[in-house]
Amino acid sequence: MTVEKLIEVAHEIVGKYELSNADFSAGTVGATLLTAKGNVYTGINIEVACGIGFCAEHSAIAEMLKNRETEIEMIVATNAESIIPPCGRCRELMFQVDNKNLNTKVYLSKEKYMTLDELLPNRWKPSI
Repeated sequence: MTVEKLIEVAHEIVGKYELSNADFSAGTVGATLLTAKGNVYTGINIEVACGIGFCAEHSAIAEMLKNRETEIEMIVATNAESIIPPCGRCRELMFQVDNKNLNTKVYLSKEKYMTLDELLPNRWKPSI
């Protein structure tokens, strides 16, 4: 799958998802990832009270894990207008799910990506 197709799929799932409170939102960000096995998983964000929401990347990673995969080849997140980089929490999750994900291509624009290793130089390490 090409990065153009990943971006297209992420844009397609971005939208207004009705929640019970007008101050809450879901789907303002969509994420698409391609695994090392060639499978594609998507996710949307959820923004609700008390910080209990989650990022679109988390949602896509959960779908991937449900299918017993852990290694991400490439990932992209978009809002309605553009590609957006993953937050630090998302970057750390990708690493902690599988250390091989340091090689993941994280797209910052249609033309530019950085590896997770480049974006997460000072990652969490367990204390021994």
